[in-house]
Amino acid sequence: MSDTLGPVEVVGVGLLGTSLGLALRAAGVEVLLSDVSHEHVRTATGLGAGRPRSAGDVPSIVVVAVPPDHLGAVIVAALDATAGTGAVVTDVGSVKGVPLAAVADHPERGRYVGGHPMAGSERSGPLAGHAALFDGRPWALTPHLESAVEAVETVETMVRLTGAVPVWLTPAEHDRAVARTSHVPHLMAALTASRLASAPENHLALSGQGVRDVTRVAAGEPHLYGQIVAANAEAVLELLGEVRGQLDGLIEAVGAGDRDALEGLLQQGVLGTLAIPGKHGAPVRPTASVWVQVPDQSGELARLLADAVASEVNIEDIRIDHDPTRPVGLVELVVDEPRGEQLLTSLESRGWTTHR
Repeated sequence: MSDTLGPVEVVGVGLLGTSLGLALRAAGVEVLLSDVSHEHVRTATGLGAGRPRSAGDVPSIVVVAVPPDHLGAVIVAALDATAGTGAVVTDVGSVKGVPLAAVADHPERGRYVGGHPMAGSERSGPLAGHAALFDGRPWALTPHLESAVEAVETVETMVRLTGAVPVWLTPAEHDRAVARTSHVPHLMAALTASRLASAPENHLALSGQGVRDVTRVAAGEPHLYGQIVAANAEAVLELLGEVRGQLDGLIEAVGAGDRDALEGLLQQGVLGTLAIPGKHGAPVRPTASVWVQVPDQSGELARLLADAVASEVNIEDIRIDHDPTRPVGLVELVVDEPRGEQLLTSLESRGWTTHR
């Protein structure tokens, strides 16, 4: 498998398309940009994601990065436009069944290989793009039964050049997987966040990091996520049915004061968090949190991080919770459990107020 590619055309230069262009340019690949919005192309070009495609350009790969409602039609158009060139066509769509159905009768469907990088942001548009978006992230590759071997290898080469990690799934299995790990969690976050929209101000004053963690993805663009969920309705509905059954059980347990049943449901949640792969795909390791009070002043966070480095303890994660009543923040430093005491002692010796 070659590590070099000919020109890659990116169709649709929003967040994912621009980020892909930036990542490939950083790897030395020529990138051609096209979009129905000339302003998006100008912006992405200015950021260094590539150059506008011209009439004489012949790409080796066309990557379709358009909204879900347009995905199938644009993939078919890309196959038509590159007929006879041998160019591979792939996409970054969140759902794979819909585009596969669109190319089912296309005479050159063997040149199409589905793909989906598991990376994104609540922000959108080319200005949100950055070259490291895919670094270390899973990128689902979903070839269909008639995908040419050479086409699959070409897309895999491109994915690896972005720093992403290929994960192989069938299109149907992909759609079930993202319903479970992305689409239904987004809907659950939206339902939770919706309970806050009309809440009294004195209730919202009690908001802490927990509610921010649970609702973060609910800030995503509703029109886009509406398209995504609608395109994966069958898999999403199956899981929502399971959630409804659990919710009925939860209501019954709370209403009856059945602590055993309630704790059983909560334990299922604990087991679910432990099932999520840890860093680099390894099993989740026990962690400890060290909380540090940080004044809301320029340079204080940088000083804390420098002191954490001096402790010689590897920081696995960082979270920041702001105190709404005082000019301080509470920074949570997550480390491997055996190293928690070492970090706490080291930071306290440098004058930080901490607790575990």
